[in-house]
Amino acid sequence: MGLYRVVSLVFVWQLAASVCYYAVFAATPFFRDRFRLSGTEVGLVVTSLTLGYAAFLLPLGAITDRYGERRTLTAGLLGLSTGAILVTGSWSYPTLLVSTFLLGSLYGTAMPGTNKAIFDTTPPGRQNLAVGIKQVGVTAGSGASALLVTGIAGVLYWEAGFYVAAAGGLAVAAAFWAVYRGSGGAGEASYPDFRRLASNRPYRALAGAGVCLGAGLFTTTGYTIIYVEESVGASVAFGGLVLAAVQVSGSVGRVVTGWLSDALPGDPRRRIGAVLLVQSLLSAASFVGVAVVDRRLLAAGAFVVLGCFILGCTGVYYSCLATLVSADEMGGATAGGQLALTSGALFAPPAFGYLADAVGYRTSWLMLAALALVAAGFVARVIATEPPSDVTPAAE
Repeated sequence: MGLYRVVSLVFVWQLAASVCYYAVFAATPFFRDRFRLSGTEVGLVVTSLTLGYAAFLLPLGAITDRYGERRTLTAGLLGLSTGAILVTGSWSYPTLLVSTFLLGSLYGTAMPGTNKAIFDTTPPGRQNLAVGIKQVGVTAGSGASALLVTGIAGVLYWEAGFYVAAAGGLAVAAAFWAVYRGSGGAGEASYPDFRRLASNRPYRALAGAGVCLGAGLFTTTGYTIIYVEESVGASVAFGGLVLAAVQVSGSVGRVVTGWLSDALPGDPRRRIGAVLLVQSLLSAASFVGVAVVDRRLLAAGAFVVLGCFILGCTGVYYSCLATLVSADEMGGATAGGQLALTSGALFAPPAFGYLADAVGYRTSWLMLAALALVAAGFVARVIATEPPSDVTPAAE
């Protein structure tokens, strides 16, 4: 398959999958109203979603390595569409947690499958930009879900947005199966060699950075609409527009950093790591900016700047990962890297909600700023530490 055809197909798949997954984040104010949730309980909805994601990343990464991305990505999108419908049928808070867990578990096919598709079919020198473009599907899907759920809720009811997302996912799954031709699988399923990865010091440091960056990324996505409504005093619809704008700026950040990762001179690990280091530091500064502004337009602008850095970091995060592991480890190693990202989302949203209820939102945002600084420290170690001598990086 041609390069542009592969990237386009993977982008569309990622877009449809992310609309289904991130619709949960856009619906948090409606969950709060329906089930009368506290800030901590809203955070637990996000935790349940990401726990399902985290729990199935490694087995789905191993399955991707065995059976190939065409089968796993098609099945994953079918499951995501079904999960979106299940969320709308939740009749209590416990059933909401169960349905979001199931939805999140199927999203575990996304990163191992799409990254394998990109690095198996894209020539060196264009891989990082291709990953950045593919990752735009995440932010574009999240932005679309924010407009879809909050927009339709003003005309019909919030569940209708999930029905539209599910219908789109089913259509894309059918088209992807019919059109995509990948490299196939390795014929056997295996989990990542944790002993080998643990001995890879820069990979270990990157995973530490992923925990901190994931905490900021998923918490920002989950609380933007609620924060804009409760603290800034705007409507849910305006909050949906802000979240969509955050995702647009995140998309720009992913493409620009992907281009920089390919264009800058020098050793790939060091130049890509330097881009990620700058993004981590600017994320910390942007969290502080969100914490100190409270006017409607200033808050919206602060969120847009924040999105460019904290949501824009994942493309270069995976590009950096590809400089630390060999090509035959990409499916499993990507699952491990994504597991690190989602691990941050297991504790940060409830902690953020608790601090917001107990002390105030400013403290919550400053907590995320501190975590971004910790991430920058881990990335500095990635840059300074050589990978094992027997590793031939997947990306050069």
